[in-house]
Amino acid sequence: MVDLTQIEQVAAIIEAVAAIALVVLLYGTIRQMQHTVNLHRIQAEYHLRPWIGPQSGIKILNNPIADGRYQFDISIRNYGELPSMNAIVSYKQRNAIIKRDETRSKTDHTFNLGPMLPNMEKHYWFFIDSDLVQKAKAGKESIFISLYFEYKFAESTSGYGMISQFEPNSNGFVHKDMWVDTPQSSK
Repeated sequence: MVDLTQIEQVAAIIEAVAAIALVVLLYGTIRQMQHTVNLHRIQAEYHLRPWIGPQSGIKILNNPIADGRYQFDISIRNYGELPSMNAIVSYKQRNAIIKRDETRSKTDHTFNLGPMLPNMEKHYWFFIDSDLVQKAKAGKESIFISLYFEYKFAESTSGYGMISQFEPNSNGFVHKDMWVDTPQSSK
C-alpha cells in the first residue's frame, strides 16, 4: 500500500506546481491589463477630443468685389466628439511656396473663429487683389497661401494646416501640403 507520507509529498509537489502556474497566469493577466489600459488611454486622447479640418476645398465666392479684390471661402468643421474652446485661423499669402514651419510666423491675417461645438461648421473668408489674380491667370505670377487652424481643448493645443497654390484654369486652389499637428500640452 501507499504510505500516507508519500501521498502528502506528492500533494505538496502538485500544490507547489499549481501555485507556480497560478503566479505565471496572474503575471500574464496583469501584463495584458497594462496593455489594455494603455490602449484605452491612447484611444481616449485621440477619440474624445475635437478634430477640426476642412469640409470642402477653397471656393471663389465672386468676381472682384467693389474694392477690386477676389473673395475666397473655406469651410471648416469640428469632426470630433467634444467642443474646442477656441479656433484661431492664420492666413499668409506669398508668390513662392511657403514652408510648414513658416505658416504661423509673420502671418498676413489672424482671426479668432471662437469655440466650435461637435459637427459645427464655420467659414473663413480671405481676399486676394484682382491685379494679382489677373497676373496669375496670364502666367506671370504665382499665388501661394497658407492656412493654419489652431484649436485648444483642455490644456492642449492642436492644429490643422494647409499650403495651397492658385490654379488659374479652375479659379480655385490646389493643395500642395496638408497636415495635422497632434495635441501638445500648453503648460
